Amino acid sequence: MTKTKSEAEARIANSGLTAEQLTDALHKMHQIRFFEEKAESLYVLGKIHGTMHLSIGQEASAVGACLALRSDDYILSTHRGHGHCIGKGAEPRLMMAEFFGKEIGYCRGRGGSMHIADVAGGNLGANGIVGGGIPLSTGVGLSLQMQKKENVCLTFFGDGAANEGAFHESLNLAAIWKLPVVYVCENNQYAMSMPVEKAFPVAQISKRAVAYDIPGVTVDGNDLFAVYEAVKTAVTRARSGEGPSLIESVTYRWRGHSKSDRQRYRTRDEVKAWQAKDPIKRLAQQLAEAGLATKSELAELEAAAKQSIEESVAFAEAADDPDPATILDGVYA
Repeated sequence: MTKTKSEAEARIANSGLTAEQLTDALHKMHQIRFFEEKAESLYVLGKIHGTMHLSIGQEASAVGACLALRSDDYILSTHRGHGHCIGKGAEPRLMMAEFFGKEIGYCRGRGGSMHIADVAGGNLGANGIVGGGIPLSTGVGLSLQMQKKENVCLTFFGDGAANEGAFHESLNLAAIWKLPVVYVCENNQYAMSMPVEKAFPVAQISKRAVAYDIPGVTVDGNDLFAVYEAVKTAVTRARSGEGPSLIESVTYRWRGHSKSDRQRYRTRDEVKAWQAKDPIKRLAQQLAEAGLATKSELAELEAAAKQSIEESVAFAEAADDPDPATILDGVYA
């Protein structure tokens, strides 16, 4: 008798992802969660300054999208970009050093939470301007096309950025010139405190792709496989010279917009309802159901990710501060 595949086994088989790729994806998702939780606690203790924008609850969107890219592809990120950075392969210890303002950090301690970049790893940087990365990615796409390269550029942005003029201008140019860019809108339900249903006349942001005659698709952003498959299709299209795509990844941030957000615009019940859709627990359960990992192996994977973040903090705290004499390095006028 032929054994019927479980839903989890079928999803994994259809994705074409290996057990190694999936366990690595889960490891990165744990790292993102632990990194941000640790950064949040360090901020409260006064060890990290400024503000930060956490993506706790959005881990599958970042990792699933980056999983569809090659190591030599590029991304542009947002002020809520820690997950994108880790998803693209950045070292948490160098990210943490950047948070602490240390010389060995990715931006020599100058960028902090909102402006992390890992150029060697293909992350061209986060951006404190809403929608600021969208036109930059379009320029990167034009550069790649002019150089006749096969790389693609993927840009992340939030639902609020989809109402910026730069969004429309960029998609219009990218569509006309068939640029190798994948536009990923992480719809986490709120632009600061503005709910999407009050900011958009359309139920799905991806429908705006129709205006530029490019593919537009909305996926469950808490489902790693759904995000991966949509981005993979868009990346294949971009790499083959067919032009850009717009993907709406529907997800939710468990924390406020930033550390100063008192969250009076939403209820605790709403937050709890979305927490029940935890993308990390979902992927772990799928791996267990498919027989790719035992309960103890999943626990070990989670513990290893947590340990890597604790080690990152120790590394960052012990690292050297920048020399004040170098304060003008990299500053242009």
